[in-house]
Amino acid sequence: MVQGYWRLDDWQMTPQQRLSFLKSHIDLGITTVDHADIYGDYRCETLFGQAVKLDPSVRKSIQVVSKCDIKLVSEAAPNRKINHYDTSYHHILESVDHSLKRLGVEKLDVLLLHRPDALMDADEVAEAFTTLRYHGKVAHFGVSNFTPSQFDLLQSRWDESLVTNQVEINPLRFDVIHDGTLDQLQRLQVKPMAWSCLAGGELLTGESQQAVRVRETLSAIGEELGGASIDQVIYAWVMRHPSKPLPIIGSGNIERVKAAKQAYDLKLTREQWYRIWVASKGHNVP
Repeated sequence: MVQGYWRLDDWQMTPQQRLSFLKSHIDLGITTVDHADIYGDYRCETLFGQAVKLDPSVRKSIQVVSKCDIKLVSEAAPNRKINHYDTSYHHILESVDHSLKRLGVEKLDVLLLHRPDALMDADEVAEAFTTLRYHGKVAHFGVSNFTPSQFDLLQSRWDESLVTNQVEINPLRFDVIHDGTLDQLQRLQVKPMAWSCLAGGELLTGESQQAVRVRETLSAIGEELGGASIDQVIYAWVMRHPSKPLPIIGSGNIERVKAAKQAYDLKLTREQWYRIWVASKGHNVP
């Protein structure tokens, strides 16, 4: 599993509390941390870096993932008129330098392109990756929210394997299971990272017919599995796919992180997995 920090600014933690939380999930064996330059309106990486600065030794225990290419309208960019994407050579290099400074680290373990850019020049991106690798600023590269053809295009220009495609996977929205995305990653033996596994909380509190159907099914299966919580069943459902997704946990509550990790012990049958599929679709399999 991966600990996500996109809501770090909302957790209202002191730097010491952030460090304690980081050490607690490291102790659980969750050592990969997921960031992006834009999270918290460009603030979350800085907040994380403040915690690492209190005990720089923790850097040896974690794998740091960050993303770039989204440009947000923000107080940090007062002249920007619209949100847009930028995978140009200079922007990628500039974004990484800013992330390294904010995080207080010398190297990213993984850099992901955050969203597909209609103007992406794959050769230019590969040149940026080569420069970053040469200067020791990034160890590995991947993408996020890419279609199989977009993934193939960038991979055709990059001489090392892209290490992941971070995509949305949850029982309400799982198009990547059927559109070839996870088929491709399984073929390449590349594990996807799964974001929004709880559908932004909609699976727990949503009132749509779909959300209610799925929640009732998740609850019933949880009882069959010995009293597992709904979120534990969701994580188990995501991890049951043979592409071996790595769920990203978004909670800043260490007890919920502990509970999420227990999903590894849940073994959904194929029928249980498909009951959740049917509840989401609202119809039986063809």
